[in-house]
Amino acid sequence: MSSLVQSVDWLAIAPPTIAAVVGLAVLVADLFLADARKALLGWSSVAGLALSLLALLPLLDGDRATFCRVTGGDACSYAADRFTLVVQLLVLGGALLAALLSVTALKDADRRLPEGEYWFLLLSSAAGAALLPASRDLATLIVALEVASLPAFALVGIRHGDRRSSEAALKFFLSSVTATAVSLLGVSFVYATTGTLYLTEVAGRIGDVDGQLHTLAQTGVVLTLVGFAFKTAAVPFHFWVPDTYVGAPLPIAAYLSVVGKAVGFSGLILVTVVAFPPYAGVWGPALAVLAALTMTAGNVGALRQRATRAHGAVRLLAWSSVGQAGYLLVPIAAAAYTDDAEGAVGSTVAYALMYAAVNLGAFAIAALVARRSPLNRVADYRGLYASHPVTALVLAFFLLCLAGLPPGVVGLFAKVTVFSAAVDAGLGWLAVVMAVNVVIALVYYLRWTALLFRAPEGETRKHRVPAPLTAAIALTAVLGVALSGAPQLILRFSDTGLF
Repeated sequence: MSSLVQSVDWLAIAPPTIAAVVGLAVLVADLFLADARKALLGWSSVAGLALSLLALLPLLDGDRATFCRVTGGDACSYAADRFTLVVQLLVLGGALLAALLSVTALKDADRRLPEGEYWFLLLSSAAGAALLPASRDLATLIVALEVASLPAFALVGIRHGDRRSSEAALKFFLSSVTATAVSLLGVSFVYATTGTLYLTEVAGRIGDVDGQLHTLAQTGVVLTLVGFAFKTAAVPFHFWVPDTYVGAPLPIAAYLSVVGKAVGFSGLILVTVVAFPPYAGVWGPALAVLAALTMTAGNVGALRQRATRAHGAVRLLAWSSVGQAGYLLVPIAAAAYTDDAEGAVGSTVAYALMYAAVNLGAFAIAALVARRSPLNRVADYRGLYASHPVTALVLAFFLLCLAGLPPGVVGLFAKVTVFSAAVDAGLGWLAVVMAVNVVIALVYYLRWTALLFRAPEGETRKHRVPAPLTAAIALTAVLGVALSGAPQLILRFSDTGLF
């Protein structure tokens, strides 16, 4: 009889494991630390996330897999391939920057936020987000999705007594739970028709199901995609985004805008191009339509934001993130129409890396402005150059990257890559929709950029920038400038290693 005992490759699973272990350690340490020393929890969490990032380095020498079936084939539940490492770099790097923002936010909150629980939830969510791109069976994929999501619900509503925060958490929770329930129903249909949960085996069997089960399999494919479409904030699953970002602590809004999206898109890539390629005729057109609707809804929503509206800066970034999600969906849809599915998916990964760096930088500067102007209106950024010239120049650079204009060359390069994926796949109509939306986005990005350099209203006041906030802004700025100086570096992520 074959042994059912599986060996565990601890090196392969180190990145998410370290984040999870540090999270538990921080929660226990919170019980014994005096209030005056609670700041140690934050710096320990930052160190843990940095260690998780360093754990990716030994994995660069080749693909690894663990939790493999010992009988009946070589299917594995966890794979540390190139795709996994790139997405883990994105989510753990994003979580690290969000943690740096959180150090300042928790200090400013003056113990109004429970620090031990905050850091435990953030690290737990980061661990789930790092696990998801490595998942190679549908069960692990759904579990990782929920491990990344459930702590995020609590983080959004962690400000006790804040009605806006509680309402945001409730909307986020109810929407996500509904989408997850639909996805689980879809997974059960897929398992019923194929008899397996491993992604590669599903791909080999789902195209050959009996005629009587064809409709069930097709329904399962569609329902499975719903949960991941929610995480990407695709229309019509986008309505929770603006209120959730405004109600959440600002570092958590930044975290959701980058890491939350990375979770959704990596899951969407795995279930479409890896598990369901025989049904490309189903998910390809659906994702193309979703991409067009999402980018249009997001950009029009951002365009309608008033400069004087309370929390308008975060709300504008929220709608902008919906529009950016539409661009990210384009190459995944294109993968259904081309023989080079890996190249198309690589465009999404490359664009996501660019978006992560500059969007986190924009949120970092929003956190800085919020320290002097709690309402954080777009109008509060008027004359920022007069009081903080370097900060204003950096924010202008981030906004131009998001708009795809020089000197934000990396943004332009990433948009051209996505545009080319649509054209090469024969989706000319989608490329036209994208071009129109890029023009719409120019209006609100340039309007905000111009406001930074206008004459300030009233006396300008300079404020000291805390070291963690300075580090977050500097890291994102250096990364954005480096990629703009050598945009060809982003092409290295086109080879995802999924096939």
